[in-house]
Amino acid sequence: MSSKRAAATAVMVAAAVVLSPLSFPVGPARVYPAQHMINGVGGVLLGPWYAMLTAVLSAIIRNSLGTGTLFAFPGGIPGALIVGLVHHYLWRKDYAVLTEPIGTAVGAVISALLVAPIAHQYGFAKSVLPLEGFMIFFLLSSIPGSILGLAALLVIRRSGISLP
Repeated sequence: MSSKRAAATAVMVAAAVVLSPLSFPVGPARVYPAQHMINGVGGVLLGPWYAMLTAVLSAIIRNSLGTGTLFAFPGGIPGALIVGLVHHYLWRKDYAVLTEPIGTAVGAVISALLVAPIAHQYGFAKSVLPLEGFMIFFLLSSIPGSILGLAALLVIRRSGISLP
């Protein structure tokens, strides 16, 4: 693990945690565009594995603090992975951040078909949304988040900040 990537990962996790009060509940999940922004920025700047690590650590801390739900895991990790893979292997442009909703749609399917029934059964979620509900709410969060991610990348690039 390079020290620059580790430091950038820590900064992104901290940003996700600090911004987490800017989320709001929708059914059993929380709509949180800032996480999708961070997933996209991490995918482009750090690659798929560090971006996924950022999403996992953010979800763990947010759940520990009560500002996240179990759906932060399937809602965030696939988006970070998709952006990282697309940027690394297919499209070496900052616009790869806009693929984050594709991964989040995968996360919506995982949430609806696997996580929600288990969470409901064990009392972690009071209600269960149908697949369409998860899709709509996750995309309402990830589309603005990916646009914010592109804006953040443009600011970062223009600032001249040294990145890993």
